[in-house]
Formats: sequence, C-alpha cells, structure tokens
Amino acid sequence: MPVIETNGLTKRYGTARGIEDVGLSVEEGEIFGFIGPNGAGKSTTIRLLLDFIRPTAGSARIFG
Repeated sequence: MPVIETNGLTKRYGTARGIEDVGLSVEEGEIFGFIGPNGAGKSTTIRLLLDFIRPTAGSARIFG
C-alpha cells in the first residue's frame, strides 16, 4: 500500500491553473525527489497533501 498517493489531483484558482491531473504513488521505503521549475506546482501539491488547501478535483492520501 502506498504511503503517499494522488489520483487526478487538480487545483484551480478561478480561471488560473495551479496543478492539473497529478498522479503519483510513493511506496514505503522509497526515496522520492520532488523537483521542478518555479511555478510547476510543487508547493501547491504539498499544501494539498497536508490538507492546507482543498483540491478542485481528484484525491490525495497520506498513509491511507
């Protein structure tokens, strides 16, 4: 069972796109690098995973 999992994760701010259709799965013991250019949606994804903000669509789970 994955310890971090997202399916179709999307966040929109009005007409602006934050992230769109992000899907990832991180298994226990795996090392996962979360890198990308500025504005790629890394911080938005982390905020969604921590439930600081709510997704427009899709789901995010940590430890089930």
